[in-house]
Amino acid sequence: MLTVNQLVDKFNFEVLAGHVGLNKAITEYSLKRPSAELAGYLEHLTPKRIQVYGRTELGLLQQYDDAVRRSKLSQVMIADVPCVIITRGLTIPLEFIELASERKIPLLTTPRSTTQLFYLLIRYLINQLAPSTAIQGVLVDVYGVGVMITGERGIGKSEAALELIKSGHLLVAADVVKVRRLDEERLLGTAPNKIRHLLEVRGLGILDVTTLFGAGSVRDEKAINFIVHLEEWQHDKIYDRVGIDPPNTRELLGISVPEISIPVRPGRNLATLIEVAVIQNWNNNSKRQANPSFRV
Repeated sequence: MLTVNQLVDKFNFEVLAGHVGLNKAITEYSLKRPSAELAGYLEHLTPKRIQVYGRTELGLLQQYDDAVRRSKLSQVMIADVPCVIITRGLTIPLEFIELASERKIPLLTTPRSTTQLFYLLIRYLINQLAPSTAIQGVLVDVYGVGVMITGERGIGKSEAALELIKSGHLLVAADVVKVRRLDEERLLGTAPNKIRHLLEVRGLGILDVTTLFGAGSVRDEKAINFIVHLEEWQHDKIYDRVGIDPPNTRELLGISVPEISIPVRPGRNLATLIEVAVIQNWNNNSKRQANPSFRV
């Protein structure tokens, strides 16, 4: 859960009033500039959004006398509002302080411009509030493609990742991949903080990849573009031997991700197979985009 207090710490906001409401939860990543509402149009008031007041909003309030100004603010600053942010360090009317204290709404101020605040804050809120899940697997950046390797425990995911890292590819997450949906098309994978840049390999223990291969061998996050599922070789299963079958897809948080299954048995170099699968999938996607009628 994201709280106003976390926002204050992240962006160094100064708290002017409403300190008792700092534990309020933030549930929406959109921000609200309530100019229309201050002018009397309350039909589209969205009280669960953070309210931002810049020059426009404060200039509008200055046109009213004290009584009207308080009435206008009281209609907008209702208890459900998580917090109010004043940009550019602007001077605010006393009514702000009074209502924020009465209704336990944190009143924050920042020297940033309204435009700059919107850019930074919305980007942060989208990341923090995006739908998320945790998946057992390994996430590696292979040729710039975010490849999530899945499969049963002991199938060889970590060993394949270790070989890929040795070949110059980058580790993002191992054992557990935290997946967040950023929008209608993008999934972002990261590692839990406690196991970031660590890789467990049976027989060797827990390896610190940055210590072994340097800081350039890891990255903190990566979009998930492709899934490679490792499975035990099944003699009665028919595997693609010609390379004409398109990859299947797996749905993660409502987004379909191309997926290919690779059978595992002694003597197969999984890292090389994963590299080739990534290149093949990339080439096939390029052909489809260049020629919509193309079918693999």
